[in-house]
Amino acid sequence: MKRKLDIESVRREFPILAREVNGKPLVYFDNAASAQTPDAVLDRMSGQARTAYANVHRGLHTLANETTEAYEGARSRVRAFLNAEGDENIIFTKGGTEAMNLVASGITDMIEPGDEIVLSVMEHHSNIVPWHFLRERHGAVLKWVPVLEDGALDMEALERAVGPKTRLVSLTHMSNVLGTRTDVKRATQIAHAAGAYILIDGCQAGVHMDIDVQDIGCDFYVLTGHKIYGPSGIGALYGRKEALEELRPYQGGGEMIEIVEQDRVTYNAPPHKFEAGTPPILQAIGFGEAIDWLSQFDMDEVRAHESRLLEKATAELSGINGLRVHGTAEGKGPVLSFSLEGVHPHDIAQLLDRYGVAIRAGHHCAQPLMTHLGVSATARASFALYNTEQEVDTFIEALNKARGMLL
Repeated sequence: MKRKLDIESVRREFPILAREVNGKPLVYFDNAASAQTPDAVLDRMSGQARTAYANVHRGLHTLANETTEAYEGARSRVRAFLNAEGDENIIFTKGGTEAMNLVASGITDMIEPGDEIVLSVMEHHSNIVPWHFLRERHGAVLKWVPVLEDGALDMEALERAVGPKTRLVSLTHMSNVLGTRTDVKRATQIAHAAGAYILIDGCQAGVHMDIDVQDIGCDFYVLTGHKIYGPSGIGALYGRKEALEELRPYQGGGEMIEIVEQDRVTYNAPPHKFEAGTPPILQAIGFGEAIDWLSQFDMDEVRAHESRLLEKATAELSGINGLRVHGTAEGKGPVLSFSLEGVHPHDIAQLLDRYGVAIRAGHHCAQPLMTHLGVSATARASFALYNTEQEVDTFIEALNKARGMLL
């Protein structure tokens, strides 16, 4: 039976939410950058470090075995969270960025000059720059798919962009700027019809949606810990068995090998083939605990709560003169980017901080999207399950005060 989403009870599990900033109660609306971490995760990591810590896969003693069991147990939790086929399909990385770089590095042997990689203009730089490496070093061609006026991905343009020279399609599941949800199942069908791989960046989506990689059918799916109420420094890459077998190793070192001799080396099987050296052990354990914590709740109830916050904030913003909301696609996630005519987003964010309201301002590691929108930066508020409607009221009140000071 799922736990009821009692917001006040949930908030008590996040002590940081009780603090003040500049003499005002903290309103934390920067969840798309990093969510806060509940006591359950912090206690799990601390408890492991205090009572049962050693290196994993490297010893026969009790502490090593207990730590390995906890580490591999976290892998199983990620596997279940994504509904992956098996634990061997889950590779731990130090974040979403490394996961995408791992795939980019791993497919280099498959890339010839003129081969194409298809991206959308709303990708995070972590899902752009690794593919530029393939353009610079191996002659790959990057093809770009636009978004529609409401911020939704232009699926017809995606169909036109994917062709016989496409080797990989790499798309976000949810935009970190617009909140747009991509129809990744249809995108997967389009990519596979052309014989191309597809990678889905789920770093923003994982905390707001039920993810089923087998239903999606994608080759790769990326998840990160710090946006899902877990620690930073940990992420995961899901890969289909056949896709992982095609990738060459990303890094060399301990654990990823089978045999090392003076004149040859053979490699371990996935996932260990892609986990060279000592991994982020405590972070992985915390990641698993964060998944357990989030999985207590009915995600439909979580989505409904976050959608109410988004709808309330959007409606309030629409009444502010000179304010433009970026991204209005139906069913979008709880991410709200906006611009105020004649005001730089950095000034908005700094003034809101005076009232204890934490938002993000800048290009959000999405400069191609900023160019597409015709702005250099936006202000962004993003909501989590522990946020409240009263906090939205505080945000709007602070924004109106900031506007009055700036205009």
